[in-house]
Amino acid sequence: MSQALHTPPSPPSTGATTPTGATGATAAAPAETPAQLAARYGLAVSGARPSLPGYLRRLWARRHFITAFATAKLTAQYSQARLGQLWQVANPLLNAAVYYFIFGILLSTKKGVPDYVPFLVTGVFVWTFTQSSIMAGTRAISGNLGLVRALHFPRAALPISFALQQLQQLLFSMCALVVILLCFGVPLSFSWLLVVPALALQFMFNAGVAMIVARMGAKTPDIAQLMPFLLRTWMYVSGVMWSIEKVMHNKDLPHAVLLALQCNPAAVYIDLMRFALIDSFHADQLPPHVWAVATGWALLAGVGGFIYFWKAEETYGRG
Repeated sequence: MSQALHTPPSPPSTGATTPTGATGATAAAPAETPAQLAARYGLAVSGARPSLPGYLRRLWARRHFITAFATAKLTAQYSQARLGQLWQVANPLLNAAVYYFIFGILLSTKKGVPDYVPFLVTGVFVWTFTQSSIMAGTRAISGNLGLVRALHFPRAALPISFALQQLQQLLFSMCALVVILLCFGVPLSFSWLLVVPALALQFMFNAGVAMIVARMGAKTPDIAQLMPFLLRTWMYVSGVMWSIEKVMHNKDLPHAVLLALQCNPAAVYIDLMRFALIDSFHADQLPPHVWAVATGWALLAGVGGFIYFWKAEETYGRG
């Protein structure tokens, strides 16, 4: 019995015929591919990009993380400063004061613009929301590689949380804005309720652009160095410190330039906030179909930016 168990089988004779009729050694079974082995043992690629609906479900499941991360970032932003969280209001107010001196007084852009100080402060606060969201988005992945490589979560949570952080910052600043409006004689109005849909559309737009630049910044960190120049140029053509309507009325500009100024997304959201808050900013100063334009920009940037970011999900933090 023992000899039978330990005796290896005899090799086939040289002239033996294989089941297929070929002469020689029996053909070896083909080896399984890595994909077949993974399927047989129930293995999956680590960090593989999920489907778009699955990615949305995972992102929604991390909504508490997104909110907590944004709040923690906002709290820590001025933790080392003596004035602490007062800088959340002081920073945009100081920017508005500088712009008022340069553009309102030295360059006289306040001429013909009623309620210029509320007009300017509203523009500065709303523009800062967009500018800060995009700047934070450029470093959302490259500046948080330790978190990206250590934890498994939908990476879109990072640029969205940075946009949410800037929204929270804006809400703090809105308290100062309300005081300024009342001090300069702007009355309370039911139109102030339009702030809610206007900010919702702007947040969707900002988060979408933040996701676009986050993907670009993850591969090319130099984007963060170039972005301040692009944003500064964008600010100057967005009517933050001057009235686009006045310029269009007094200048013989090409139709393409007029259309670009009217449909500029930053200018659209600034105009909506001015229309909601400032009594002297009338509907005839708004671009045609302004709410449709604002919604279109929000959907284009929000949905398009999300899909663009999701397509590179499995590359973040690698290489």
